[in-house]
Amino acid sequence: MTDRAQATRERLLVAAERLYAEHGVPAVSNRQIGEAAGQGNNTAVGYHFGTRTELVRAIVRKHTGPIERLRGRRLDEGGHAGLRDWLGCLVHPTTEHLAELGAPTWFARFAAQVMTEPSLRTVAIEETLTSPSLARTLAGLYRCLPGLPAEVRAERNDITRLVLMNAMAERERALADGVGTPRAGWRDTATALTDVLAGLWLAPVTK
Repeated sequence: MTDRAQATRERLLVAAERLYAEHGVPAVSNRQIGEAAGQGNNTAVGYHFGTRTELVRAIVRKHTGPIERLRGRRLDEGGHAGLRDWLGCLVHPTTEHLAELGAPTWFARFAAQVMTEPSLRTVAIEETLTSPSLARTLAGLYRCLPGLPAEVRAERNDITRLVLMNAMAERERALADGVGTPRAGWRDTATALTDVLAGLWLAPVTK
């Protein structure tokens, strides 16, 4: 791919991520994305990405790579003995990535929007589940709770994903709107989320 084509592709990714985050995926056309990216050709999105699904996949991959590296580095540092340690490996890499992106960011809101679309939700989950560092993190988390029934574990996995996704999206939206947030930075936000998730995973199981 030429430098010019790569630059065009990157502008389209940025424009699509922002528009999807702000308006939702179904409300945004390829033409709107092309215009926002400064492309006069209405077929630019189709030329570079083919389908909307592949465009969404490309946006997800743009972020999962850096998050994977951050989580892998955290895991390699060792010292993960307890539940909170493993939850930290789950939470902090994404908040660190958002902090590194600067301001404004759109990825948290984009991810939340994508998860409301059944066909695209599958794409996002597939891309996430291929993460070796996430698999290591979840394995460590499960070892801390050996007596938790499989169905409860699956349920709490789903709830964990919802809590993280929506909490990060809400903070990102507040920052974009210039509204005050309960925590001063993404690191403090990650600490608060770790507290919440520790309570979730240690909650009693009612039979």
